[in-house]
Amino acid sequence: MASREEGTKRTSRVLRISQLDALELNKALEQLVWSQFTQCFHGFKPGLLARFEPEVKAFLWLFLWRFTIYSKNATVGQSVLNIQYKNDFSPNPRYQPPSRNQKLWYAVCTIGGKWLEERCYDLFRNPHLASFRKAKQCVNFMVGLLKLGGLMNFLIFLQRGKFATLTERLLGIRSVFCKPQNIREVGFEYMNRELLWHGFAEFLIFLLPLINIQKLKAKLSSWCIPLTGAPNGDSTLATSGRQCSLCGEWPTMPHTIGCEHIFCYYCVKSSFLYDMYFTCPKCGTEVHSLQPLKSGIEMSEVNAL
Repeated sequence: MASREEGTKRTSRVLRISQLDALELNKALEQLVWSQFTQCFHGFKPGLLARFEPEVKAFLWLFLWRFTIYSKNATVGQSVLNIQYKNDFSPNPRYQPPSRNQKLWYAVCTIGGKWLEERCYDLFRNPHLASFRKAKQCVNFMVGLLKLGGLMNFLIFLQRGKFATLTERLLGIRSVFCKPQNIREVGFEYMNRELLWHGFAEFLIFLLPLINIQKLKAKLSSWCIPLTGAPNGDSTLATSGRQCSLCGEWPTMPHTIGCEHIFCYYCVKSSFLYDMYFTCPKCGTEVHSLQPLKSGIEMSEVNAL
C-alpha cells in the first residue's frame, strides 16, 4: 500500500521542464494575441495605441485570466500540458483548487504588476516629471528587489521542482497534473536508429565532395574490363578512333593523351581542367601531353575499318 502511494506521488509530480514549457507557451500566446490585436488597427493613424498601450494590454490579459485561471484553474500553457494549479495551503491531501482570493491576488501580481511597471516607466520618462527623482529611484529599487527575488525563487525551483515563479510561491499555488499520469516505458530503438541514420547521412554529406567520382569510375571500368594488350601504332589509333573514350560519340577535333585511345578535344580538356590528375578511363594512363591526332591517319581509313 505504501509503495502504491509513493508511486502515485511520484507520477503526479510535474516535471520542471513541463512547468517551464507552460510558462513559455503563455508568453507565446500573449505575443500572438497582441500581434493579432495590433493588426486590427493597421489602417488607422500610426501610434494610436502607443499612448494607452499598458492599459490595453492589461485589459487583454485580464480577459485571458477570466477565462483561464479564474474559470479553469490553469493557464493556456498548463491546459495544453494537462496541468492545473492547486492550493498548496490546504491541509486536505486531495486536490483543492485555488481559492477566489488566490486567483484575484494572482491577477493583481501578474497583470497589475506589469501594468504598473510599464506605466511608471512611461511617467518617469516624461521630462515634465523630472522632479520626482526620488520616487523613480524607489520604484527602480523595488523592481530590482523583485527581480532578485525571482532569481532566488528560480534557483530554489531548480533544486526542489515546486513554484516556478515568485508569484506562485507567495500565493501558495503549485502545478499538478489534472489527471493521474501513468509511468510510460519509452523504447529507444527507433530513436537510436534515427540518430544513427542521421549521423551517417551527415558523414556522407561531408565525404562525398572529397571523392573524385570521375576518377573512381575510370578505375572501376579499367578493372572490370581488362585490357588484352596495349599495342602502339597508327593502326591501333585508327581502330580506337571511331569513338571518343569519354562521350562515346564520333570524336570532334580528335586528340590523344599519350595512349592509344582517342578523345574529343573539349571532352578531354574539360576533364583535365576539372581534375589535374585525370587518367584515361580505358587504360588508366595519366595525361602527359594533349596532342591532336596524327595527320597521317585519315578518317577514311577509320571508316574502312
